[in-house]
Amino acid sequence: MTTFRYASDQSLLVHLGDSIDLETHRRVLKLLRLLEAEPVPGVRNLHPAYNSILIVFDPVDQEYKNIQHTVATYLDRLDEVELPAPRTVEIPVTYDGPDLADVAKIHSMTTDRVIEIHSGATYLVYFVGFVPGFAYLGGLPAELATPRLEAPRKHVPKGSVAIGGSHTGVYPFDTPGGWRLIGRTPLEIFDPESAELSKLRIGDQVVFRPQK
Repeated sequence: MTTFRYASDQSLLVHLGDSIDLETHRRVLKLLRLLEAEPVPGVRNLHPAYNSILIVFDPVDQEYKNIQHTVATYLDRLDEVELPAPRTVEIPVTYDGPDLADVAKIHSMTTDRVIEIHSGATYLVYFVGFVPGFAYLGGLPAELATPRLEAPRKHVPKGSVAIGGSHTGVYPFDTPGGWRLIGRTPLEIFDPESAELSKLRIGDQVVFRPQK
């Protein structure tokens, strides 16, 4: 079910479902592709999330009703949109994070088993947010779902691979954060000098490769 909500005097939130699942993600991705291919006049930015897209527009040039009407016509065309095969991005990981032992203890397993499970899955980039380049990766095996830290760290090193709830991700640069740190990667996730900026983009598949 799709719903519209006015988020501010210059933004419209389009909800494409109530859950975090692959089908809703594909609807978000298809609408995003249409909005990118056929830009709506006055729209400044698009911010996709798990099951929604926030559309930011210039209130001088556009009105809610016009944006909503146009988006509604795009929604009628979602079945026509063909999504390209997802890219697969491999991320090398040294599994030596400060929270690795705690994650293993919480789930009554060895650290080797945590590594085996985490690196054995294929993840999906649901969206990129929080900070530039931080990709929220779905597909974490249920047996590794772990609550975030009660008190976030003031400093999480760049390249830290972490678990937060039912998701995993990589911190693209030094930043505060409350996810459980299980490893680190030398891969540059965010590069301000690159045309794409982020190594990961919505719709990508991600696999983690253990390294010594």
